[in-house]
Amino acid sequence: MPDGFDSTRDADADIRTALATAAQSDRAVLIDFGANWCPDCRVLHNLFRSPQVEPLLAKNYVVVRVDVGEFDHNLDVAARYLDLATSGIPALVVLAADGSVRTATNDGSLANARSLNPGQVAEFLTRWAPGNAGRE
Repeated sequence: MPDGFDSTRDADADIRTALATAAQSDRAVLIDFGANWCPDCRVLHNLFRSPQVEPLLAKNYVVVRVDVGEFDHNLDVAARYLDLATSGIPALVVLAADGSVRTATNDGSLANARSLNPGQVAEFLTRWAPGNAGRE
């Protein structure tokens, strides 16, 4: 999983590449919208690296980190998948390998990632992993 949010990345190209990889490896795409200035984005990133979460990510997801800057970067990309006005950041979107949205955290449930623990993140990732039905 990439470190930090890189404002020079081409988010559309990264998502296309991730979808191709996901289709070949029976995984989903996890898009992580955020910014380097965001404390909760950094907390979520650290949770992703926890022993309880990291294996779930590696097995089930191709991760794409999309920088939204000061809510002035990649907004067109974000708008295709979620509503940043209600989701805040960090925000996650799970795409099936065909590009369809399985879920998006439009409810702002991750905007206060500091209140989450690895088990809660692992539960989200398990719920939306390929082969699981998921539920809102």
